[in-house]
Amino acid sequence: MQYDELIVLPESPAIMSEKKYLKQTKPFRVPTTDGKFIEEHFGHASTHTPSFSVAHMIAPPHWSEPHQHPEFDEITIVLRGRKLIEIDGEEIEVKAGESILIKAGARVRYANPFDEETEYWSVCIPAFDIATVHREEE
Repeated sequence: MQYDELIVLPESPAIMSEKKYLKQTKPFRVPTTDGKFIEEHFGHASTHTPSFSVAHMIAPPHWSEPHQHPEFDEITIVLRGRKLIEIDGEEIEVKAGESILIKAGARVRYANPFDEETEYWSVCIPAFDIATVHREEE
């Protein structure tokens, strides 16, 4: 599937026309229980797009999630704050204005152990899918 061949089902908040673009006006707000804000602009939940996903996120201070072994590449672009990412046992801090690409199959854990929020964008190829993220039990 090409990026310009997005499949949008009728119940999707995004509207596809005969044009070669898709303007997202109502991203899908992903329900969370850990205080993290997630708005998916393109992907499985918002546009039923399996080839890639794009999400805007804000991680609260002292937030973290379990280790995972995703079957997709993930690019993180930090807008403000900083994020601590553990990749195959190595800790990497990504600050505002920096980005990182984490390849599929890595053992990764995302966290914000700091006192300020972290705002960032995430791009997953193929799209983020709860069935292919393979989160570990804590």
